Amino acid sequence: MTRKLYYENSCQKDFTATVINCEAIGDAYRICLDQTAFFPEGGGQSGDIGFLNDCLVVDTQEENALIWHYTKCPLAPGTQVAGHLNWETRFERMQQHSGEHIVSGLVHKHFHYNNVGFHLGETEVTLDFDGPITKDELVKIEQEANQAVWDNIPIEITYPDKNELKTLKYRSKIEIQGQVRIVTIPEIDVCACCAPHVSYTGEIGLIKLTHIQTHRGGVRIYLSAGSRALADYQEKERNTKAISVLLSAKEDDTARAVERLKQENFNLFGKILQLEKALIEQKAALVPEGTKDIAFFEKELDNNTAREFVNLLTRHCTGTACVFTGDDTDGYRYILGSAIEDVRPLCRKLNEAFQGKGGGKAEMAQGSLHGTREAIEKILP
Repeated sequence: MTRKLYYENSCQKDFTATVINCEAIGDAYRICLDQTAFFPEGGGQSGDIGFLNDCLVVDTQEENALIWHYTKCPLAPGTQVAGHLNWETRFERMQQHSGEHIVSGLVHKHFHYNNVGFHLGETEVTLDFDGPITKDELVKIEQEANQAVWDNIPIEITYPDKNELKTLKYRSKIEIQGQVRIVTIPEIDVCACCAPHVSYTGEIGLIKLTHIQTHRGGVRIYLSAGSRALADYQEKERNTKAISVLLSAKEDDTARAVERLKQENFNLFGKILQLEKALIEQKAALVPEGTKDIAFFEKELDNNTAREFVNLLTRHCTGTACVFTGDDTDGYRYILGSAIEDVRPLCRKLNEAFQGKGGGKAEMAQGSLHGTREAIEKILP
């Protein structure tokens, strides 16, 4: 059994130990020590990384009460090693995990929902609950969670016996065999958990609930805490400043400025559609009645407008009307139409010749292809 130093002191970064086993796994190794401050993967939290002497530890796992450190280099049994945690990564994970306990405890306290899923990834933390929460309710949970951080509450770790557990109300996602480790944040949460946590809630720094979505009859909440929450704020601040400059608007007015720009673009798009419609009507009117087949190549044309163009052309054509939008470099979208002929054979011919995709009915087909205008025109009727 490996002595678990991380339970004795979750802030211990350095330690010495003796190698008791080293096993080769392909071109890598796993090393077991008599004691370690490296926390193995568990409770939704990834295994610690760091160094054993100069040997990089890329993962830590527990198996049959033994803790294995995964490395690229071997260490002989009996060797005395100096262990050093990647403390920045460990502390960040503790901030996220302790923040999750506060939020989950508050959700359970106010709504009596269970945390039915928890994932602490390298870039995001997700919490799944088995009931609905509104955005307004989430804001209140976030405010109360941060008040718990500012109150700098001591986080308590206990190991109650079976008799104590019978009278203790605590959260747990799974049935636990053997000794149960309880993490308590007074007045906030009591939960069974195997992971290391910060000693005081103030060490979390900040809790930000960034997103909420419906999930399996309940909700999924996205959380950032501590250094991640600060990084999230800094990134959003950079984006807001950049948008502010681009829109020539004050930072606190960017949303309204974007809404105004969106409306202006909508109005302009409407005008463009009107002009495109007038243009295709003019071009279609110039096509002589009784024209057998005809094709137009347009650089830019809305797909609905292109379809309407084909409909106009089929009134003048006794064969097939073709409209291609795009260019030789990026390829073309096409629409084929006819009032009297089946356009599907031509559609297949174009697709085969120019690696195209598309299809449709006898009277109209559409798709996309890659080819030059010159080559396409040689195939057209």
